[in-house]
Formats: sequence, C-alpha cells, structure tokens
Amino acid sequence: MQGTKSLFCEQGLRCDRFWIACSLLFHGRARFMYSGLLIILIPLILGYLLPLRRPAILGLVNRLLSGMVYVILFFMGISLAFLDNLSSNLLAIFHVALVSVVAILICNLLALRLLEKKMPWRHAHKQQALPSRLNMALDSLKLCGVVVAGFLLGLTHWSPLTHAGEASEYALIFLLFLVGMQLRGSGMTVRQIVLNRRGTIVAATVCVSALAGGVIAALLLGLPIHTGLALASGFGWYSLSGILMTESFGPVIGSAAFFNDLLRELIAIMLIPGLISQHRSSALGLCGATSMDFTLPVLQRSGGNEIVPAAIVHGFLLSLLAPVLIALFVS
Repeated sequence: MQGTKSLFCEQGLRCDRFWIACSLLFHGRARFMYSGLLIILIPLILGYLLPLRRPAILGLVNRLLSGMVYVILFFMGISLAFLDNLSSNLLAIFHVALVSVVAILICNLLALRLLEKKMPWRHAHKQQALPSRLNMALDSLKLCGVVVAGFLLGLTHWSPLTHAGEASEYALIFLLFLVGMQLRGSGMTVRQIVLNRRGTIVAATVCVSALAGGVIAALLLGLPIHTGLALASGFGWYSLSGILMTESFGPVIGSAAFFNDLLRELIAIMLIPGLISQHRSSALGLCGATSMDFTLPVLQRSGGNEIVPAAIVHGFLLSLLAPVLIALFVS
C-alpha cells in the first residue's frame, strides 16, 4: 500500500492528505450515485409491486402514462426556452443528437450483423400488410410538437414558468411509478425472460454495442465519456431519456437525448420491413426499448407472431435497463 502511495507523493503527510481527499471524493460521488438510483428505482419498484389484473386499471395506467409523457415534455420545452445563448444552444442540440444517433446505430447494426452470422434466425413467414408508417411517424412527431409548444410558451418568460424544473421532477417520479405498474401489467416473469434466449441475446447485444457507440459519440463531440454513455442508454425510449438527462445535464443535453432516441425510433419504423426478411435480429434490435409497445405492430406484421415473444422480452429488458443505466452514468 505504501509503495502505491509513493507513486502519488513523496512525503507521508501529503500522501495521507491525497488518500483522504480521494476517499471523500469517492464516498461523495457514491452517495450522489446511490441517491440518484434510489430516486429512479423506488418509484419503479413500488409500481411493479402492485398486482394489476383488471384490464380497466391497466388501461387507465396506460392513459395516465401517455398523458404524463406529454406533460413532462411540455415542461422540458419550457426549460429549453430559459437557456442563455438560445440560438447557439439549439445548434448544439441538433449537432449532438445527429452525431450520437449515427454512432450508436452504426455500432448496433455491426454488432447485430455479427450476431446473425454466429446465430442465424430461422423463420418462414410471409409479410402481412403493414400499418401506415407515415401515420406512425407522425404519432412520434406529435411529441416534438409538445416540446415546441412548451418552448414557445417559455419564450414569454412568464414568472410562474420558472418553476417548470421543479414540477418536472415531481412529474418524473409519478411517471416512473406508472412505468413500474405497466411493466408488472405486461405479465412478464423472470422465467419467461430467461427462457426466451433470442430476445435476451439481442437485448444484450444492443445494450453493449449502444454503449460502445456512446463512447465513440462522446469522443467525436468532445463530451465526457459518462455523458456519451448516458446518451446511449435510452435505447430509443425518448420520453424517459430526455427527462432524466434534462434533470442531470440541463436542457441542452436532455433535448439532444430526446431527439437522439426519437430519431432512432423513426429510423426503425422505416427500416424494419426491408430488414426483417434477411436480417431479423437487426430489425428487432433497431427498435430498442420500443419493441414491446410502439414498434411491436410493425414487427408482428413484418415478421409474424413468432417474433412477438422475443420482441416483448427484448423491449422489457431494455426498458428495465434504461433508467438504471442512465442514473448510473449521470452520477
């Protein structure tokens, strides 16, 4: 131990001070990290522990969840309007979003193609008529409209709007509670997750390759590595990633995370029908966390009912990992 310490300083007193400072820094960061994780995990766990069996209650939870997403994104738009040097910050948002989405998706696709070579996915399904991809894309873009509406209202600088950040924190806690209830209501059990090997492997591949893409994006953008890792941890869940990143890094990085994950979903919607016949794992992996909800109908009609269990497990795992990983990396 003394030999290790001598690498940092020559005198014993300076060495002791160095290690005390390191210890205080480590424990301070650890407390901050654990408190951030608790804020994320406690509402999730409490929501997941509530047994939901009645379809009417599940329907109410889904409607509330959808409404809270709009509310929080509206607050995010208001916070964006209070930024200093607004025009330059908007350019920074789109620059970060474009670089990160390109880096992450390239890493995802390379890793998924390698997985397909090692573990081919045998199937025999004829594509059904797909829902309108334009309508699905427009549904996603409605969320952008909510952010823009909040932004325009925020430009008035009306004094009550200065509390938008605090309001979004309370709304976020309620949102995570609803997410936990929704995950429990999906009916997924540990046994089902473990048994669906394909969905689990594709989710793991997407997770690891996305984080690699986040590191590359951080290096290209000159951002801290942990910021790039947090940007990559949304896995297409744009509403949650934008909210959590805004709380930790401010509206610029938070908005960039939102557009990064929104672009991922839009790209997935457009590419799934063309990819799924020959590159089934890639089509599933591109969907990220949305494979258990928003992009599931496209996957089902393109790839048949056999892809549905893998899609649900894949989306469930990434939805579970997203808030935990973001909380780790923002700390």
